[in-house]
Amino acid sequence: MAKAEQGRPGGAVGAIGVGARVGAARIALWAVVAVLGVRQIATVLRTPPGERLTDLETWIGERGVLRVTGSLYETDRFTGTPFAGLVLKPLARSAEQSLGVAWTFGTLLLVAALGVAAARALPGPVSRRTALLAAPVAISLLMLSLPVRNTLHLGQTSIIPVLLVLLGCFQARGERNSGMLIGIAAALQPAVLLFAPLLWLTGRRRTALNTATTFAACTALAWAAMPQDSWTYWVHHVVGAGLGGNPGTLANQSVHGALLRLGLSGPLEIALFLLLATAVVVVGLRRAVRYAKDGQLLLAVALTGCVAVAVSPTAWQHQLLWVLLAVAGRVGKRASDRMVWPAAVVLVMSLPGEMLLPNMTVLHPLRDNALLVAALAAACAVPFTSRTSPYWQTPVPTDYAKPVPGRWSWVPLVPFWRRVLSRPSLLLELLLIRVGYSVYSHVRVAANGGRADAEEHARQILSMEQFLHIDIEHWANQVVVEVRWLEVLLSFHYTSFHFLVPLVILGLLYVRSPADYRWARTSLALATVIALIGFWLYPLAPPRLMPGLGYVDTVHGPQDFANPEYGAMTAVTNQYAAMPSLHFGWSLWCGVIVVLLAPKLWMKLLVMLHPLLTLCAIVATANHWVLDAVGGAAVVAAGFWLTYALAGPRGLVLSCQGGQPGSAEAPVPIAEMCGGTEVPAGSAGSGCGTSK
Repeated sequence: MAKAEQGRPGGAVGAIGVGARVGAARIALWAVVAVLGVRQIATVLRTPPGERLTDLETWIGERGVLRVTGSLYETDRFTGTPFAGLVLKPLARSAEQSLGVAWTFGTLLLVAALGVAAARALPGPVSRRTALLAAPVAISLLMLSLPVRNTLHLGQTSIIPVLLVLLGCFQARGERNSGMLIGIAAALQPAVLLFAPLLWLTGRRRTALNTATTFAACTALAWAAMPQDSWTYWVHHVVGAGLGGNPGTLANQSVHGALLRLGLSGPLEIALFLLLATAVVVVGLRRAVRYAKDGQLLLAVALTGCVAVAVSPTAWQHQLLWVLLAVAGRVGKRASDRMVWPAAVVLVMSLPGEMLLPNMTVLHPLRDNALLVAALAAACAVPFTSRTSPYWQTPVPTDYAKPVPGRWSWVPLVPFWRRVLSRPSLLLELLLIRVGYSVYSHVRVAANGGRADAEEHARQILSMEQFLHIDIEHWANQVVVEVRWLEVLLSFHYTSFHFLVPLVILGLLYVRSPADYRWARTSLALATVIALIGFWLYPLAPPRLMPGLGYVDTVHGPQDFANPEYGAMTAVTNQYAAMPSLHFGWSLWCGVIVVLLAPKLWMKLLVMLHPLLTLCAIVATANHWVLDAVGGAAVVAAGFWLTYALAGPRGLVLSCQGGQPGSAEAPVPIAEMCGGTEVPAGSAGSGCGTSK
């Protein structure tokens, strides 16, 4: 009893501390929501009147479609249903007041309502912390998503059907009200009618009938008011197919749009589309019904929405909010894997395809259809965890690697840094990489020194190389120009492997040796930061941008030296960010990491070809001086040293051969890698065993 009494105050204090932290986090998240909302309104107001809310202007502006006396679809600018046009008609007279602050503020209120509705629909049981933080997190993710940003920019109404479905499924009282809300949503966006089979198959048959009845009534009302427009939409254009822009553009993220982008057309494309659409509907609805019966109705709603946008003839970007709702599903048995699916969805829904994947031809089909791939994966493929699974509420906990003592323990945050996770949160890692690359790109462009300074620095570099007798750039460039296959090979290597190889190595380390992943990622990030300082302080013109020296740019083509901007390349990158060379620096980092960690000699030798070929490519294509490569090697060495100084040495283990996290293995004899000490296989490598 005495011990129990003594334990109560401590427990109460601990509970108060946790509650205070949750409260502070909630306040901070709502502050983020407010900042994002103000930013969206400011973005709209800063945009010139002729460039903002362009779709809304097209519909209800002074010369908009809804003001004309003829058909809504004469110019193909209006893509909504006749019922949508009927609903929007009353807004025509107040168009000037609706555009701008009022419309944007109203849209933000709809986004907030959608986020709150989604947060309240999370399948239980949920912790108190989740219940308090879910709403601001959901609203923030919605505001950052491409569909909402697209909606706010264009002035679209695509948030309304999604909100009506959520209200009908989770908030409305009575099957009649629920069916009416979903039926109105289907009248605004016909693909939403797929929710009627979902309701029927999950036992809510009266709601399904009310949905179909409401849809039919709204559509009949539009037929009575606008018979010609209704005929044009439902019959002539086959449920609006072909309205608006070209369905083969990247904006159409449906199966039909993807097939058109692949070059298919005519009856073959239509037949294949109908076949694939039928398969997606059958598989997707079966999965949605299964998860609805499992108690995950929000996930079932999200999957049905993903099916709807995938099988629609046109699914514009602003109509793809259903994909973001699929983050409600849980995937994986281990706690460290739970963020994989949400991370993938958030990144796909918030970043354009060209920022997600390298600009390689072989990846263009995936890059151009990233949203569609995410929708199809959610609807048909991702193995979401059932609520009856023992891992639903209590996944396998994350193991921690033993921290290695460091030198600068007095530096703030470094002790937390040394608490090495066996596998860091993928969401945080991907966001960190994405944000880091964005900062890298912006600083690289901003650190654009003047042409005179850059050329003067280039003459200094050339003079030093001549003094050292290493000025081989012109000779190598002329040799490559004369040998066509060599020019193609080095130019391809220069443009293709710069980002791809480091990302592959980081991915393998994340999966196979997570503790070493954190060490390797940190060294690469620090090297890149140091390189950005070099770009800022020492702008340098590469050989290809030095007039009168006879260099041939084999990668970008001839440069117009009479044009101070050197053509279009300056618009996308800082062409004077040459010292140090991150092309060579990153490739050298790849070589060092693999040499230290690879279990086979042939792997070490093979990967060392990458920095060697990169060195040949950057010099022979006239994109860098030899001393730029020296600078790249220097920043990589500095990155490794800073990582060692701040976080201490890392026990580098070889690749895993099926070891379990936290397992106790025999000491790994890699003293030559770790400063003469043996490191247990469970310490820095989180249970990874040696390869034999």
